[in-house]
Amino acid sequence: MIDAKLQQLRDLLESLGSCVVAYSGGVDSVFLAAVAHQVLGSRALAAIADSPSLPRRELAEALEIARAHGIPVEVVTTAEFNDDRYLANPGNRCYFCKHALFTELVPRARAGDFACIVYGENASDVGDHRPGAQAASEFRVRAPLKEVGLTKAEIRELSAHLGLPTADKPQMACLSSRIPTGERVTPEKLRMVEEAEYLLRDLGFRDVRVRHHELASGHLARIEIGPSELARFFVENHSQGVSERLRALGYLHVTADLAGYRRGSTNGQEATASIPFRRAAPPVRTGA
Repeated sequence: MIDAKLQQLRDLLESLGSCVVAYSGGVDSVFLAAVAHQVLGSRALAAIADSPSLPRRELAEALEIARAHGIPVEVVTTAEFNDDRYLANPGNRCYFCKHALFTELVPRARAGDFACIVYGENASDVGDHRPGAQAASEFRVRAPLKEVGLTKAEIRELSAHLGLPTADKPQMACLSSRIPTGERVTPEKLRMVEEAEYLLRDLGFRDVRVRHHELASGHLARIEIGPSELARFFVENHSQGVSERLRALGYLHVTADLAGYRRGSTNGQEATASIPFRRAAPPVRTGA
């Protein structure tokens, strides 16, 4: 079954003729970019957005993976941090991020005579709260992994078979996801979060989030560590050292969440405080 889905993916990509892959360096986009490159060669281009919401190490790693696997890649600068609707951090913040990304990719695709844009939404994402999918729909961006029914688990399995280093990579999300819905996103907050998470990852923790909260008394860092790793944080007595390092970054309060890491803990997985969507530009199709 999984091999049949992979062949369906190859056939679908071949039928497109050419494409720009919205590339992030995560499990899904790396797999999609790798298969697109295998099928289409130079007719597939990976494009990664550079903004304050992308950790510097993630950008460097994504570019290195592309280089190592011979995938053509370009870095584009997106403008979501010039959009106050994004900075206001509503429940549909991801819509404005994806809208900014596709706004940059459309002219790039047209200039290079690429037939369409594709991105890494997969079959496991169906039913999730994904405002970015609305932007993809408006720009007629294709989701080949979802279209052939590939799940996250299957993508990881196939990634391992292809020798991709992201096969077992922990799930990542942009740094803005660390800010509670309704609290304003700023580059300074994201810098603090990025440095705080680097500290924890350098201590060997894989599933890590540092949630940034604004209190009347100052910044609060709420550390989430994967449940299977949480006991080690305390057994190895990291509390004092981590607290001191995070205070040096500007946090007045540092706390560890005893429930451990879980998705959406800053927004309750709810589409609250949304700002209305805006209509996008015409689709990218360049051919007949």
